[in-house]
Amino acid sequence: MTTDSRAAPVMAGEADSPYAWYRLAMSLLISMIGGVGLWSVVVTLPAVEAEFGVARGDASLPYTATMIGFAIGGIMMGRLADRFGILVPLRCGTIALALGYAAASQSTSLWQYTLAHGLLVGLLGSSSTFGPIISDVSLWFVRRRGIAVAIGASGSYMAGTVWPPIIQHLIETIGWRDTHLVVAAFCFVTLIPLSAALRRRPPSTLASVPPSAEPRGGGSMASTMSPAALQTLLLIAGLSCCVAMAMPQVHIVAYCADLGIGTARGAEMLSLMLATGVVSRLAFGGISDRIGPLKALLLSSGLQALSLLLFLPFEGLGMLYVVSALFGLSQGGIVPTYALIVRQFFPPAEAGARVGLVLSATLLGMALGGWMSGAIYDLTLSYQAAFLNGIAWNILNLAIAAFLLLKLGRRLSLSSSPA
Repeated sequence: MTTDSRAAPVMAGEADSPYAWYRLAMSLLISMIGGVGLWSVVVTLPAVEAEFGVARGDASLPYTATMIGFAIGGIMMGRLADRFGILVPLRCGTIALALGYAAASQSTSLWQYTLAHGLLVGLLGSSSTFGPIISDVSLWFVRRRGIAVAIGASGSYMAGTVWPPIIQHLIETIGWRDTHLVVAAFCFVTLIPLSAALRRRPPSTLASVPPSAEPRGGGSMASTMSPAALQTLLLIAGLSCCVAMAMPQVHIVAYCADLGIGTARGAEMLSLMLATGVVSRLAFGGISDRIGPLKALLLSSGLQALSLLLFLPFEGLGMLYVVSALFGLSQGGIVPTYALIVRQFFPPAEAGARVGLVLSATLLGMALGGWMSGAIYDLTLSYQAAFLNGIAWNILNLAIAAFLLLKLGRRLSLSSSPA
């Protein structure tokens, strides 16, 4: 296994090649399957709340633990991939994922369930199929990097599209415990053979690519901002956008149950939200290639804020489907832009670590937002205040996006002008 994963890195001329696109397709499939860890715990939330007799905020803790583990694990798995190639963390993650779901199925208390998801599913399992995949994809493309990264980042949303209805159906037919055992077996028998498609080592740098082939501003840092300042702002932006994003994504199933619509309809809305999120990610990947990731970030953040506002006045079944679809179309493009901004303003050799840090901040934002929304609900017995809290965090993200565009936009315009 390690021999294959240490194969000679691809030459710069293979960037954007047919093999790169084939590898991207396999990466997308792996990310979609491994991303089950992000969404099954959301659909299972009402069943776990009833099983262990806990409050909504406490029932949200397994999700929070999963996302915190996922965030930390993304950095760990990224470093492991840098050293041994992506095949090693993918296979280690698959084993941990299967063990985590098997352990969760045997939980006799909420803390055992939370520990299984936080350590095995999040920290060591699903984390190997997200951040490391996106970083790997970014190193195989130059001219079409925006759309390629967007496709790679869509795996987690495709997981959210496919898995929630399946998980909900299994819970209703065989119970949540046996559902976890089914997921454990499926992940193990599919991810182990699929990971073999990624055994070739990616290029560690595209330094030998002609400068004209790099995106505008690639690998350069604007003189008006230090690398540390930019990294810090990206971390805060990633955290804030995902605190806002977590409100509908984590609590839509429980929200529909409270409205009397039912958990099945809530799972369908979550699936619809993430399906349109895939469309959004692909669209904003192309938009980023055309107008740049800074403008794309500002646009997608503004649209997410508007769509969050629409959840406040509408509580009917039909309109909630519409608003869920609009929310997915609005917010899906945000996270991939951070990876593209890193590749635009930092050297390629730093991409893995810096992309991993920013993506981990987004995951911590999801964890914080998921818990915070549940806690606000427990205090107010309503999700209205939780939606307003999400909107406030979104405004912070929007302010950072506007600041970065004003601060760095002129530098990009100058770098794209004739010498």
